[in-house]
Amino acid sequence: MESTLDRLLPTISAPSAPVTEAMRYSIMAGGKRVRPILLMAGSDAVGGNTEKLLPAACALECLHTYSLIHDDLPAMDNDDLRRGIPTCHKVYGEAIAILAGDGLLNYAFELLSSREMREAVDPALLNETISIFGRAAGVFGMIGGQTADILFEGKPIDADTLSFIHRHKTGALLAVSVEMGAVLGGAKPEQRDALSKFGQALGLTFQIIDDILDIVGDEKKIGKPVGSDTRNQKATYPALFGLDAARTKAQDLLNQALEALSDFDHRAEPLRAIARYVVERDR
Repeated sequence: MESTLDRLLPTISAPSAPVTEAMRYSIMAGGKRVRPILLMAGSDAVGGNTEKLLPAACALECLHTYSLIHDDLPAMDNDDLRRGIPTCHKVYGEAIAILAGDGLLNYAFELLSSREMREAVDPALLNETISIFGRAAGVFGMIGGQTADILFEGKPIDADTLSFIHRHKTGALLAVSVEMGAVLGGAKPEQRDALSKFGQALGLTFQIIDDILDIVGDEKKIGKPVGSDTRNQKATYPALFGLDAARTKAQDLLNQALEALSDFDHRAEPLRAIARYVVERDR
């Protein structure tokens, strides 16, 4: 992933060069690369040719990084650190950071529809992949969840609304990562359905663990200050149910994710390992 990102990310020498510098700064700052790895593992699980799907995997990381750049802005979470280094807007200014996020979002679609992908995948499957990718990124997915998250800051919230926020803001992109791998890998309908269920359970688990780490995590490992959810009065599972109940919920969701893979053979073992990692991680 690292070498492919470095190869595919744009570099320009025109007067607009700072925007691609900011894009590279943010996306090459590290990170777990969970979403692109989920795409590749989803393809592996159904016997797909994973090596040919690297541009699509990179598109997911571009989309994710765009969301982080915008999420860190003063108008949103106003964070100064991300992955242990200054956030994009602290280095390049708010205007360039906004444009860098926009650039990564647009470049994600450019990667998905690139010649590499058109030559590697059946056009109908590629079109479907682009469609579900766009839906997960937009008002029916990540943007919808982010909007609800902002609107409910500091307000009473019930369990259904909290679930909506988490399933859309974070869960949608994680779930679609697995589904994209399934589609591009040529999954049968029942395989795609099972992997979709896996991804949905995993996505919600990931956000719950994030919420827990914001309370009990180590700032040096996380790469940003803990306690920001409390300071910003964000709706979280620990805030609504308590830490113990949040941990129990995460474990229940892990079991659901693993159950969804019960009919898959050893080729789905990477997905099982990722699911366990999501619950056990400390950053």
